[in-house]
Amino acid sequence: MKHIILGNGPAGVVAAETLRRAAPQDEIVLVGNEAEPPYSRMAIPYLLEGNIDESGTYLRKSADHFARLNIRELRGRAVALNTDNRTLLFDDGHSENYDRLLIATGSHPVRPPIPGVDRPEVQTCWTLEDARAIAQGATRGGRVVQLGAGFIGCIIMEALVKRGVQLTVVEMGDRMVPRMMTPEAGGMIKRWVEKQGVKVVTQAGVEFIEKGQNSPLTVVLSTGERLDCDLLIVAAGVAPNIGFLEGTAVHVAKGVLVDDTMQTSVPGIYAAGDVAEAPDLFSGRHLVSAIQPNAADQARVAALNMASGQVTGAARMKGVLAINVLDSMGMISSSFGEWQGVPGGDGVERADEANGRYISLQFSGDVLVGATSVGLTEHVGALRGLIQGKTRLGAWKERLLETPTRFAEAYIACQRPNS
Repeated sequence: MKHIILGNGPAGVVAAETLRRAAPQDEIVLVGNEAEPPYSRMAIPYLLEGNIDESGTYLRKSADHFARLNIRELRGRAVALNTDNRTLLFDDGHSENYDRLLIATGSHPVRPPIPGVDRPEVQTCWTLEDARAIAQGATRGGRVVQLGAGFIGCIIMEALVKRGVQLTVVEMGDRMVPRMMTPEAGGMIKRWVEKQGVKVVTQAGVEFIEKGQNSPLTVVLSTGERLDCDLLIVAAGVAPNIGFLEGTAVHVAKGVLVDDTMQTSVPGIYAAGDVAEAPDLFSGRHLVSAIQPNAADQARVAALNMASGQVTGAARMKGVLAINVLDSMGMISSSFGEWQGVPGGDGVERADEANGRYISLQFSGDVLVGATSVGLTEHVGALRGLIQGKTRLGAWKERLLETPTRFAEAYIACQRPNS
């Protein structure tokens, strides 16, 4: 049996190692399209801060790790898939056949269609190559504009500030991380970041980018404001790498559609990680949950099913739970599940901005289905546990509506019978 794993990020690496344990004799090919060994993109902010070197981003520290596991590494980018013949065509013109295929191709940064966005001083932050370019352009005293205050934008802010740049963040939404945080939580993060010396402009887009008269770039906003800068970093989101699936029988929406075994619409082909669109834990609707723990869980399930050939008792995902944990220059925030609430549900919200604390709980009946927190780092895993376990809270729901910070008590009490 020959398995090809497209993508050597966290999902691909976990899948390859899981496959090797489950299928000791099978052929495994791990494909990556970058020059570097498999690495974690989430480590790039630490690289930019100077806390680690490039080798510190590598997912496995031994250079012969995959060779010792008899996993063949291949550098290349898939450009076409033939599901009838079970072959993949790569950008160098060569083809590989497979018996089982895992699509773990991840995502790529989105460059909005803004005039001037292709200028050399405009940079994304997604790869090690990007990190090298940012390190060269983000020098002490330099002026940096960052387009986007979503997850990626927020995790690199601290690294940029520590490099000594003058940072301005531009966000189209009315708050920071609008797709992960409630209005109150996103507003708290904005005000906190501004206190750390970052200028934040919300409800503004970039109209165009031009060569500045007294600077390399001038960024012109929809508000009419003009920002001179030495470097513009585009952190406007990512999109799954699915171009090579065009014209195939593999069903694609925002990402590659999979069932709870991580199998696609084509038998023998699976998907995991940022590229996979899997059923949600509560609603059952498909969603892309681009977080590393989720990628690892999906990769294990996919690999076990690839090894077993979908026999009875296949490994299954219980459902994707949206999880976001973010460190915005020292302010820790998180959101879980249906953090915006559900139709017919109810919730509670409490804010204590003076002490940097905030919590929002959302319920469906007596089940906690979503939560948002800021500054509540202790026992925050209990929120995830209550939501993921679909725990019936009983009398504890009313207690949480009264005092939502008692969620850890609720978690402990609801693990015991008759509580």
